Amino acid sequence: MSAKRFYALVLHTLEFKVPTVARIAELETTVLKLFSSLEIKMLIIDELHNILAGRSDSQREFLNFLRFLGNELQIPIIALGTKDAYLAIRSDDQLENRFEPFILPKWQYDQEYLSLLSSFDKIFPLKIPMDLTNPIFAKKILEIGDGKIGEMSVIIKKAVIWAVHFSGGYLTSDVFERINYKSAAERRQKIERELN
Repeated sequence: MSAKRFYALVLHTLEFKVPTVARIAELETTVLKLFSSLEIKMLIIDELHNILAGRSDSQREFLNFLRFLGNELQIPIIALGTKDAYLAIRSDDQLENRFEPFILPKWQYDQEYLSLLSSFDKIFPLKIPMDLTNPIFAKKILEIGDGKIGEMSVIIKKAVIWAVHFSGGYLTSDVFERINYKSAAERRQKIERELN
């Protein structure tokens, strides 16, 4: 991602009209003024690993840009991402000193996890609440999702789609066998077998 695109996305997110033709300096000035006027206290950048999709010079440019933002804004910057995001930050000594790595643990079967499942219950349009906190559902989602929120989210979405199409909008106990979910590791192994 380029600094220009980043600035444009920030302005769009803050519902600020982005000029169709704007130089990076104009976008930068606008963003810095906006952050100051809104008294932004923290910047969170999700999926930082996506910067690795670009060419190495683009990656370096974005890392320099992150350092610049930290200096200009004087607010904490939190970057979230996979192991690749950590490696990208680690490749720049100055940035590495500014970010303290923290590995999020996998979800465990506890009250926090059940609260997470409750939040999923509220966003899907089934005829009756799914009650994902039911121990049968909760334990199965945790097990096949390996405690990873991304995997568990996919499992729940697949279960909801199956319920809407095949059980009249009701979530049944056999749904997890019916969706035929394969974990990321299983998908990777399958592709690797097929490539050999």
